[in-house]
Amino acid sequence: MHYPIRVLFLCTGNSARSQMAEALLRSFGGNDFEVFSAGTDPVGLHYLTVQILNEVNIDASSQTSKSIDQFLNQDFDYIITVCDRARDNCPTFPGDIERIHWSFDDPAINVANSNEEYRLFKRISGEISERIRIWVTVQRKRLKDMGLVK
Repeated sequence: MHYPIRVLFLCTGNSARSQMAEALLRSFGGNDFEVFSAGTDPVGLHYLTVQILNEVNIDASSQTSKSIDQFLNQDFDYIITVCDRARDNCPTFPGDIERIHWSFDDPAINVANSNEEYRLFKRISGEISERIRIWVTVQRKRLKDMGLVK
């Protein structure tokens, strides 16, 4: 395992779920994590991703949608897919990495109105936040047990 722990979040469009996960882990994990996100078919950062994160005092406005191709030769401790399509299309990475799959609904789907879309983004962000908070606690215990942090 590296220190800081290197994590790559993957989804299809890299517009919402993986971007939220990247920003949330960067915020909650601090210096213990080096965090990236990418998409198997990136489409650009969704404006509601930035808005929802801003509401919890996380600035994601400088994040960009990236292709998984730019990360293929990098080493990661964890590859975390946040949608089923990314899990099914995830390429091989160097090293003995751990793959984790967290399936979240896609908030960037076409919905009937903007209020419904906002509520969906808010719900998914909350679910990702809860999952990451628990995961960070577990990873920090592992780092402590390994003597990498106090």
